[in-house]
Amino acid sequence: MATPLIVKSSGERQDFNRDKLMRGIRVSCGKRPIASADIDRLVDRVEAHLQSLGQDEVSSRVVGDMVVEELKRLDPIAYVRYAIVYLGLDDLESVRAEIDVLLSEQSQRAALRASPPESIEPLEET
Repeated sequence: MATPLIVKSSGERQDFNRDKLMRGIRVSCGKRPIASADIDRLVDRVEAHLQSLGQDEVSSRVVGDMVVEELKRLDPIAYVRYAIVYLGLDDLESVRAEIDVLLSEQSQRAALRASPPESIEPLEET
């Protein structure tokens, strides 16, 4: 399947540029304990998802949203670095609010992992 054209916010259309995406993600992941293979897999997932959409064109916003979600799972610091640029967080309050959301999500995930599974009642035999 072909990768769709990327439509920027200006309306300009560009070919999907895997290397450009990789560079941006690598900058966000700089000096973090993230293996190159993990970044490669992240870009692979984004590219595969774009191809699976079966569309001729996709908004750059779709690509950015996918990267944000992938980085959020991969490394919270890399996520915040990317989000500052991508989401246009241009003041400390905005950055702090984004970090607060991230911390809340991490706490919820930790609580879910720590809670025991609910018991399942056996079916009655007939």
